[in-house]
Amino acid sequence: MALSEQQIQDCLMQLVRDRGPEKTICPSEVARALSADDWRSLMPQVRTVGMALAQAGAIAVTQKGQVVDPQTAKGPIRYRLLHHEQTDRRAQS
Repeated sequence: MALSEQQIQDCLMQLVRDRGPEKTICPSEVARALSADDWRSLMPQVRTVGMALAQAGAIAVTQKGQVVDPQTAKGPIRYRLLHHEQTDRRAQS
């Protein structure tokens, strides 16, 4: 299944916004939301988009509850909305 980076980014951002700034999501939640049957093949793309969003300051990448550098993180990671992103979203509403 071919998905654009924008589709993945939109899904990831919607999921972290829905979860809220104090909670995290797993990258597999994004992949499963986009393709329930073929989610595993989307994982590299999801992680790449997540890394770009973290580098842009839109989300934080965490491991064991601690913010980590997405470029050096190994193993399971999670995504969390940054507080300023949630505040910006409320201001636009």
